[in-house]
Order: sequence, then C-alpha cells, then structure tokens
Amino acid sequence: MDGKQLILASAMTAVLALTANPALAADASKEKCYGVAKAGSNDCAAIGHSCAGMAKTDFDGKEWKLVAKGSCLQLKGSLTPR
Repeated sequence: MDGKQLILASAMTAVLALTANPALAADASKEKCYGVAKAGSNDCAAIGHSCAGMAKTDFDGKEWKLVAKGSCLQLKGSLTPR
C-alpha cells in the first residue's frame, strides 16, 4: 500500500468511527423521553423508520426526544416506549 492509499484508508476509517458514535448518546444531562415528540421532530429512529424528524404523528409513544434529565415525566412522557 503506498502513502496515498494509506492516508485515504486512515481518513475513511476515522469518518466511519465518528459516525458510529452518535453525539446524542454522550450527553448525560439528557434522557430519552417517549411520547412527547411532535410529528417531524423526533430525535432518532423508532419503529417504521430509521431517521430523526420522521415521526408521522404527534405524541406517538414509540417516538422519542431528548429532554433535560428529570423532566420527562413532568412533560407527561415516558422513559420507556409505550
């Protein structure tokens, strides 16, 4: 493997490693709150789709949004999917 191929392979490995660790999971001051996301404003994958912003209905119990830790139940959400 020559120098250019090594640099390209290293760069691709770095990109794949960064995309494998979502930043959302790293914030300890937040928690997943199910049933509080409005249509189109969920934070990540749920049943039936694999992307943020794809919730089809308001307050679906399977869709989640990150909220400040300890505030989910005050928002009438759930810490587990419903």
